[in-house]
Amino acid sequence: MAKAEADTATPRERYRAQVREEVKRHAREQIATAGASALSLNAIAKRMGLSGPALYRYFAGRDELITALVRDAYRSLADTLRVGAEGGADPRALAHALRLWALADPQRYFLIYGTPVPGYHAPEDTTAISGEIMTVLLDACAAAPAGRESPPAALADHLADHRDWASGHPAPPEALHRFLSLWTRLHGVLSLELAGHFAGMGFDPALLYAAELDDLLA
Repeated sequence: MAKAEADTATPRERYRAQVREEVKRHAREQIATAGASALSLNAIAKRMGLSGPALYRYFAGRDELITALVRDAYRSLADTLRVGAEGGADPRALAHALRLWALADPQRYFLIYGTPVPGYHAPEDTTAISGEIMTVLLDACAAAPAGRESPPAALADHLADHRDWASGHPAPPEALHRFLSLWTRLHGVLSLELAGHFAGMGFDPALLYAAELDDLLA
């Protein structure tokens, strides 16, 4: 689809797309150095040899640029998990794919799963892409063999009536609980690892991550 659009684009449209990609590349480098909250369009413009007003022809402001980066990050992860599920929706394989994706670019991970950028509110259309990620993982959790424990009755009843977050997925409460446990515990380990909180503790975070998976999928 992207190639077809590129083939039919005018020279001006292609140039605009190239500049936008260059802006996003500089933004990612800036975020990797100082974090998303320090993102500055004027600093990016200076690095590109443009004036601030010239750059605003490509992105209306900081929030629009952050939104483009957030969409790219969600799309990258959604595509990674979709490819990982092609041979069968296996929670363990998808969990390891998530970790490898996060380790490849920690700042990209923190952009969508870290502390919210002060003053920034993502538009609702980004939830459609994040919903793709959730659907792949919910499919895997629904297809996996039942775990050693069912969710507590109170939680099962609650999830049966509070499942809007699952975007209409038909998974039963047991699978919803399995997904929530997987999602929260693995992100907990990942976030601590990527933030450097395990540094100097003398153990391998990969083994801790695998142990959490073993416990969750026992």
